Amino acid sequence: MAKSRNTGPEDYARPLRRLFVGLFVLVLLGLFLLWRIDSPRVERFRAALVDSVVPSFDWALRPITRAAGMIEEFQSYASLYEQNQELRRELQQMKAWREAALQLEQKNARLLDLNQVRLDPKLTHVTGVVLADSGSPFRQSVLLNVGARDGIRDGWATMDGIGLVGRISGVGEKTSRVILLTDSNSRVPVTVQPSGQKALLSGDNSALPPLEFLEDADLVRPGDRVVTSGDGAILPAGLLVGQVAMGTDRRLRVVLSADYERLEFLRVLRSHDLTPITDAGALIAPPPIPSEPEAETGEGSAVQADPASAGGTADVTEGSPEATAGTDG
Repeated sequence: MAKSRNTGPEDYARPLRRLFVGLFVLVLLGLFLLWRIDSPRVERFRAALVDSVVPSFDWALRPITRAAGMIEEFQSYASLYEQNQELRRELQQMKAWREAALQLEQKNARLLDLNQVRLDPKLTHVTGVVLADSGSPFRQSVLLNVGARDGIRDGWATMDGIGLVGRISGVGEKTSRVILLTDSNSRVPVTVQPSGQKALLSGDNSALPPLEFLEDADLVRPGDRVVTSGDGAILPAGLLVGQVAMGTDRRLRVVLSADYERLEFLRVLRSHDLTPITDAGALIAPPPIPSEPEAETGEGSAVQADPASAGGTADVTEGSPEATAGTDG
């Protein structure tokens, strides 16, 4: 007895696939032949076929159009990324140049301030660069790159673009040290304007040094101008120091005009030559006047005595009766 053959979906799918492939090949061959035929009627048919079929296939072209757009956008994104990286590098360079330009601008402004300060025409100056700041809780000073070879001497005043900074205290061959007004060893005679009261500006290692030994503190008000007095020929007179302010301890202090936070250039004022002090006693009392020789003193006494005695004898002679009688006779 013969067995029945089992039929499944695969047995039907193969002939159908072959049929569809054959039809698809025939259609392609037909289109190929249609596009190869050179005839006016066939040309009109081709045009009508394209007009009726192509617009309805926009949905099929969308994925291709989208893919082409994505490729173009990716290329554009890669180009933008490279441009962004280049701009970032240029921005870093520009920041460095900007920082350098700001530093040069600050230095230029300070040099211009130094040139615009009005000083006594008799005072010449030497401008130096601050090499180091040796400020500490116990000593406040700076180091300049000018020294004895530039003619710098001890005691000369130093200023920044606005006000007095300190004075030279220690000179080397190529460098010099400036003791600041805020140092505890600094003592500067000053004048408070407009009252004209004289005082002593004493450093105490604080930003606001106090005023000491005021003649009349009642005449001094916060905001008054403080300048050097020139007493003792220590510093030139009329150099701006700062303004009076009332401290937290109820003492009159001075807000310094110089910018101590940014000392880059300092002007060293050439003061007049001072007479050196060789005798410490001359600071306390004037030298004694030399006494006259004894011989001259005796002669002077005799000379002074003779007229007196002569005058007295004459008086006695003139006043005595014997003299009168002798004269009458």
